[in-house]
Amino acid sequence: MIDPARLFDLTGKTALVTGGATGLGRTAAEALLAAGARLLIASRKGDACVAVARELSALGPCEGFAGDVGTEAGVEALANEVAARTDRLDILINNAGATWGEPFGSHGFKAFDRVLSVNVTGLFALTQRLMPMLMAAGTADDPARIVNIGSVMGTMPIADGAYSYAASKAAVHHLTRILANEFSGRHVTTNAIAPGPFETRMTRYSLGDAAGKSAAAAVVPIGRIGREDDLAGSVLFLTGRGGAYISGAILPLDGGISAKAPLHMFREDEA
Repeated sequence: MIDPARLFDLTGKTALVTGGATGLGRTAAEALLAAGARLLIASRKGDACVAVARELSALGPCEGFAGDVGTEAGVEALANEVAARTDRLDILINNAGATWGEPFGSHGFKAFDRVLSVNVTGLFALTQRLMPMLMAAGTADDPARIVNIGSVMGTMPIADGAYSYAASKAAVHHLTRILANEFSGRHVTTNAIAPGPFETRMTRYSLGDAAGKSAAAAVVPIGRIGREDDLAGSVLFLTGRGGAYISGAILPLDGGISAKAPLHMFREDEA
């Protein structure tokens, strides 16, 4: 018999969410806690993580602390902090991210250095450092899970001034497939979620008012921007029993944007 509740039950699992104090990271954190996981959340703003963890502890065991994936020393400190708090890691949500918006003519080295150091190099380095714990936790029937937060901008050839961000998310998607290829056989799955427009602190500059939300919704085939439940459901699917046989997928959480194309290549009367 299929038990729907079992497909999304994370009881007994320990998860780490980077950038877990705000935005999509906090949504992912709440979803994991609600499904029964023990949760660790980390971001550059340690005080915010502690405060959010205290608030989320009403849902389940949650600890917050500082962790910066933007530097080699920061990654090492974060990994050590995780190891000091748990000897088991079943789920890693690589959500911490940075962006940079600037016109093509002035989008310089500094933008790429900053954004790629967090979104790509730091993601890789933390995953590398924590992989032994993940491999120890995974089994063939119930592998450990890595979920990287990519973006529709890493799939579509658009930048809207965020050249370094778009390039970094394309790299995240490709790195996701590489890690899936290398570690699925060692009982660690790696997948990515590629969100379209969601209202977060990072997107507040464009989605912070009704006009911005309306404009963004107009380019989404489904006709709206993303909601918390959309992200939470995707996270629980990939981290729960229902997603145990999936590795190397880039889940397009974008309301159909990445599948959007002209309905006809030739004149309809020539079809």
